[in-house]
Amino acid sequence: MLDAMEQRRAALAARHPTWNPTTLDAILAATAARHADRPLVLSDDATLTYRDVMARADALARGLRLEGVRAGDRVALVMANHPDFVPLVFAIWRLGAAAIPVNFLFKARELAYVVGQSECRVVITMAAFRGLDYLAAFDEIAPGWREGQSTAFPHLRSVIVHGGEDGAASSYTALLARGQADTTTLPPNPADPLDPAVVMYTSGTTGLPKGVIQTHDNLARSAYAGAYHQAFEDGRRTLFALPLYHAFALVEGLLAALFVGGAIIPQLIFDATAMLAGIERHRATYLMAVPTMSVALVEHPDIGRYDLSSLEAILSAAAPTPVRIWQQIKDRLGIREVFTGYGMTEVGAATTLTAPNDDLSVVAQTVGRLMDAGAAGIAERDGVLAEYKTVDPLTGEDLPAGSVGELCSRGPTSTSGYFAKPAETAALFLPGGWVRSGDLGRVRPDGYLELTGRSKELYKSGGELVSPKEVEDLLTGHPAVAQAFAVGVPDDRWGEIGCAWIVLSPGATVTADALINLARERLARFKVPKHVLFLDAAELPTTPTGKVQKFRLVEMARQRLQPA
Repeated sequence: MLDAMEQRRAALAARHPTWNPTTLDAILAATAARHADRPLVLSDDATLTYRDVMARADALARGLRLEGVRAGDRVALVMANHPDFVPLVFAIWRLGAAAIPVNFLFKARELAYVVGQSECRVVITMAAFRGLDYLAAFDEIAPGWREGQSTAFPHLRSVIVHGGEDGAASSYTALLARGQADTTTLPPNPADPLDPAVVMYTSGTTGLPKGVIQTHDNLARSAYAGAYHQAFEDGRRTLFALPLYHAFALVEGLLAALFVGGAIIPQLIFDATAMLAGIERHRATYLMAVPTMSVALVEHPDIGRYDLSSLEAILSAAAPTPVRIWQQIKDRLGIREVFTGYGMTEVGAATTLTAPNDDLSVVAQTVGRLMDAGAAGIAERDGVLAEYKTVDPLTGEDLPAGSVGELCSRGPTSTSGYFAKPAETAALFLPGGWVRSGDLGRVRPDGYLELTGRSKELYKSGGELVSPKEVEDLLTGHPAVAQAFAVGVPDDRWGEIGCAWIVLSPGATVTADALINLARERLARFKVPKHVLFLDAAELPTTPTGKVQKFRLVEMARQRLQPA
């Protein structure tokens, strides 16, 4: 496997021996020149080749230009994983504007915040999706938008509606038609590679989201390193239900595929049956998921009915996964290469990944090592994408090598900051350009990162700080426990008390008392959860990218534990 991996790496490096900063639309154009008739976007309803995406992006860019979009503007996309997302985002980049991929689960108040805070020029929104009526939401937050007379957002020029023709509103099909009818030549992209390509609003697991600025060069370096580190083969086909408004899917999925003439198979929502069928139908070679999705796939009762022989690799990240689950993923999906990794929107996407030859205990216990960058000039240090250290989470002072603390990183994919938030931007950085992660962990002597928790998730019981990760690792070691999430719940006597939410393995049973007794045997008294509560995996409150929202688990625990 390693020989094949090195051969794939060598082929990729031969095409990109040195790093030449460029814009993302230029990368698409270069790949399209070589692979015009290869599919770039595959779905059950449509196939878009590289030629198709280029032509449609060009027409949409002309249409957006007629809407007044210019270099330096921002265009918001309230768009699920429709095939049209891809030409739209490249059209925005073609004009030198920045895309704002918006969480499509946002409701009116949240949409108003992002549209206003981002000062976007145009919004392109679905009419409706998964029970949400976006047109009604804009009626609420921007009265008069249908007639182009809204004054709620001074910077907003127009709202374009995708997938629902509304006579009083501009439609996506009309935008495309106007662009196709416009024969005026588009000038060369005025954007510099160091200009913003996206303002990507974080998922908001706590509080209002912040708009992370990422440049064309940031995202391109991150995408190339992902393809190189994992040794993407030529024409790799990547299937995912992760939302394209998030860095995971946008960078590690769509943009990484460009470097090998690959294709993406984006699914609108996660459905285990649809994902298995998609692997079979489109001959997917690579799967991107979060652990809750991976578990749902391997536990699917009809998995044996699907032809998964094309599948070679999986990247499953964003939450810890026990060794036995990783083994099930390999065995039941029939794949050879498994990866997990770590990163965040503020550093482009992933900065660490495991290697395909890593023992599953390493994949379960760590989030990988620094990603190999590949092309000369892509990295600033030792051929890797970033460097890490740990600091005291309270003082920001450096800790000795190997110490547990707040993980900080720096490298060429780091953001310049948050859009129009100078105070939050200043708080993000430490001297020397180090980006604070808010995650607790350590860098092992072998270069692999171990996560121990979120600094904001630590809770204090009886005056003692408790790391939820330590409790969770112990409980998931029990064969009946598939997932565990420890949170601190306010308590008059102790300040906070520990509560562990448990998702059981299929068909397994265990009592709350048995798990509490296990914790008593292995943990200091103050770390033992006072309560153990059970729920199904489908009941976990998550962001669309699969991250469990612990602040909501806290509220759920408070409600569950209230006296009758």
